[in-house]
Amino acid sequence: MTHVLHRRTAHYYPCAASGQGVTIRDTAGKEYIDASGGAAVSCLGHSHPDVLRAMRGQIDKLAYAHTSFFTTQVAEELADDLVAHAPHGIGHVFFVSGGSEAIEAALKLARQYFVESGEPQRRYFIARRQSYHGTTLGALAVGGREWQRREFAPLLRET
Repeated sequence: MTHVLHRRTAHYYPCAASGQGVTIRDTAGKEYIDASGGAAVSCLGHSHPDVLRAMRGQIDKLAYAHTSFFTTQVAEELADDLVAHAPHGIGHVFFVSGGSEAIEAALKLARQYFVESGEPQRRYFIARRQSYHGTTLGALAVGGREWQRREFAPLLRET
């Protein structure tokens, strides 16, 4: 029996034990090609020596500093690099911990823009059928996968 509250309670999940490159191995020794790396956006693979070296180097210096109170040299350097490679007119980045949080932040940013521009009546988002943006309520609201939205419909924003 598991004490983890999985996304689907009546589903058996194999236990991932290790990863190398594009492969995940479970505790029974079965190998899987990790074609999603999460919700479908990770491209780093597993156990890449350069990534591990960078992670170890950072964790030896500082594991975490909340962005409400601090910035860090690595965050500033990453922001500089992202802005340098971004389309013209993009001059800032906003760091979050994952895709759903990014969608939530984008929704809030869009709302803030129109409120501050004197158009507070603009409050609707357009969602494409079969789009997926995450599992939080805001991300689910602007997603178009009806089968994922159905049970939460009373809680979702109108899009």
